[in-house]
Amino acid sequence: MTTTVLIVDDDPVQRRLAEAMVRRLGYDAAVAESGTAGLDALRAPDAGIDVVLLDLAMPGDLDGLGVLAELRKAGIDTPVIVQTANGSIDAVVNAMRAGAIDFVVKPAGPERLQVSIRNALQVDQLQDEIRRMRRRASGALSFRDLTSKSPDMGRVMRLAERAAKSNIPVLIEGESGVGKEVLARAIQGSGERRGKPFVTVNCGAIPDNLVESTLFGHEKGAFTGATERHLGKFVEASGGTLFLDEIGELPLDAQVKLLRALQEGEVDPVGGRKSVRVDIRLISATNRSLLDLVKQGRFREDLYYRLNVFPMTLPPLRARREDIPDLARSFCARFAAEEGKRVRGIAAEAMALITRYDWPGNVRQLENALFRAVVLADGDELTIAEFPQIAAQVQGFDVRIPAAPASPEPGTAPAPVREIVRVEVRDPHALSLVAEETGEMKTMEGLEGEIIRYALQFYRGRMSEVSRRLGIGRSTLYRKLKELGLDDEKAEDAA
Repeated sequence: MTTTVLIVDDDPVQRRLAEAMVRRLGYDAAVAESGTAGLDALRAPDAGIDVVLLDLAMPGDLDGLGVLAELRKAGIDTPVIVQTANGSIDAVVNAMRAGAIDFVVKPAGPERLQVSIRNALQVDQLQDEIRRMRRRASGALSFRDLTSKSPDMGRVMRLAERAAKSNIPVLIEGESGVGKEVLARAIQGSGERRGKPFVTVNCGAIPDNLVESTLFGHEKGAFTGATERHLGKFVEASGGTLFLDEIGELPLDAQVKLLRALQEGEVDPVGGRKSVRVDIRLISATNRSLLDLVKQGRFREDLYYRLNVFPMTLPPLRARREDIPDLARSFCARFAAEEGKRVRGIAAEAMALITRYDWPGNVRQLENALFRAVVLADGDELTIAEFPQIAAQVQGFDVRIPAAPASPEPGTAPAPVREIVRVEVRDPHALSLVAEETGEMKTMEGLEGEIIRYALQFYRGRMSEVSRRLGIGRSTLYRKLKELGLDDEKAEDAA
């Protein structure tokens, strides 16, 4: 569920160094030993690659520039950071022209690589969001814009793709905020009515006495206040798609007229003398069980069977946590651009927090939480401090805001007020590693000693294995053993 960086490099030493650095920065790492292997990994259906770290100089038929050219041909827009050993201007310019988003010079330091990965993720998410918004405005939103890593969501999208190939009535069920309207727009944007009108009606927000007029229209003077002719949502959507959200909230008398409109393909405006023919694709949605409403006598059974021709249920966000990181990064990039904030990404701890939260309000609540976090952020990264309400509800996280300072004495200037958010991770195992019994933090030397002592015990004094697992040379390991006074312990254990 974290960001995955694909490292493409023919040098095994450089691959291992880059992989270790990427993992230390909090990302998942995948490796490929050639340009061809990297392309295969990116072309895989379940690739899940967020950023590519690509070496420019690779032997064989496919070097770094060749990989960039193949990515462009295949329409793969995963952001690419190129690595170069010499840092020549010509190599960098050629790579940027070929589609790379940034470059680093070998050996890249962790800070430089961290900034480059964050920038690549931010630019990629912002570009995706802009493209998605443009396609949504033009009625061309497709299922490619709803990429998901969740198997449950994948099954729903495959069903929706089949529904998009015909004009069959679709009923989308799911909790409030899961994205039913977005799925409906993707169905329209993937079918033959793409680019045609997409008219949304929230049936729960229409007063009972205005339902008929809103849906079917009215003539001028048909009732008090009808000062001009109104076409109605059915006529507005003719030729395109009518999306009836919260269909279960319609009053019973309006359900009768809706059933006739769907069966006959025509509507009777209030005060009109003749019926008006309409050609619509109907997609309805509900956050309640229509079958239960039918049993309670609050929804017409014949209308239910008319709507429930092709049902599908969107899973809640807590059932598809794999999608939370991508959604959060997308919202973060959009709101940072809209608010003019220099927020480049989300810290690993904050991402772990929002991934563990259940999100009862689903995607809508996540979007609003990211909006608030971006507005509150002072740095270039969202941290747990920007999600105090969420952290307070997730086990293992605790946010405490100190009480306001006492009022100053009369005649003295008030002290500047600063909101201090203290975040405590209540994990006894983690605390035992980094804290003394008194509660104070251990020194770096103490932590290093604990790690080396544990590694010696775990690998039973096998120095080659210990040095390899800790990522240090044997001579360095022996020197540290002597500095930390652990060489005698090693001799005793070996004995």
